[in-house]
Amino acid sequence: MAREGKAAWAAAAAAASDSASAARMRESGIIESPWECGLLTAASRASNLFFPSFHEFDSSMDLRDFRYFEAVADFGHLGRAAEAMHRTQPALSKSLRRLEEALGATLFEREGRRLKLTEVGRVVLERTRFMRRTMDDTLQEVTDLARGAAGHLRLGGAPTAADRLLPQLVHALLERAPGLTLHLAVDVSASLLQALRAGTLDAVVGPLASAKREFERHVLFDDPVVVAASKRHPLLRRTAPAPQIGDLAGYAWVLPSPDVSLRVWLENTFERNGLAPPRVQVESASISLMPRLIAHNQLLTLISRKSLQAGPVGTLLREVPVPSAVLERQFGVLLRRDGYRPPPVRTLLAVLKEGGQRLLT
Repeated sequence: MAREGKAAWAAAAAAASDSASAARMRESGIIESPWECGLLTAASRASNLFFPSFHEFDSSMDLRDFRYFEAVADFGHLGRAAEAMHRTQPALSKSLRRLEEALGATLFEREGRRLKLTEVGRVVLERTRFMRRTMDDTLQEVTDLARGAAGHLRLGGAPTAADRLLPQLVHALLERAPGLTLHLAVDVSASLLQALRAGTLDAVVGPLASAKREFERHVLFDDPVVVAASKRHPLLRRTAPAPQIGDLAGYAWVLPSPDVSLRVWLENTFERNGLAPPRVQVESASISLMPRLIAHNQLLTLISRKSLQAGPVGTLLREVPVPSAVLERQFGVLLRRDGYRPPPVRTLLAVLKEGGQRLLT
């Protein structure tokens, strides 16, 4: 059964108020096997757990109403949510009205052209996301048990991880589990954490500096970030006095976009030392490109100390020894605390714990 099909029958769980309803859906071909039939019934019963009065609602409402509500909350705009869900605006409006009438509360209020959650709406959104993740995890766990598949891993990686770790990690994973399939997403930390929170990624590998307490952290190794420059840079020829943080303000920088945590940290460090923000001459999202961008000029950048100590980067660049401009951070893997841990995630953790740091060499 295709994943999209599973999602469809899972969304229909609210319509199956008992095992007989699920059995009828099996007879009609909507679901295909006894375990799917049982899971559909369980999903329906789960709705009573998360929303105790659920089955007192209008029988025309089902879990799709909550999914549409979640989409509108994410986009803050009815039209964009309708487009993303491949529905019409009137259909989503009707769904929201049905949900509000069933709950007896207003979920959104208008703020200009946007829709903003009310206090009740925020509570319902939190519970809706928890319910969806729980049902997705249940479906995945039963699928793993029933079919014994090697599984599919949705893995996110920060740019640092993509350049330094992901190729070796994928090789190690496929050696351990040859039947494993993977989806790799490389993005800035904020986007990856949002995807992990939403359940569209199973795990994120990268720096842990920006991780929230809501995530389960598995530290692999320390990964400090330092200021780097061409090995012929004037700051590296100074011995007495040694370079200070104020000296860094005299040079232009190659940095990632303003929303990346590394740049935010550097700007805050400059501000704490009474300096103007760093002068960014080149903005780049490519970690692998940065060393070559500064190798033959006087630009500065931020880079992992481990990157300077291994590979070709160390032949081009050197660390500018300014202790107050060193970001102490850790590198590791993040998981959702409340999520089911499928076999591919357990395989990932085993591979990383056995040789996470060795994968860099």
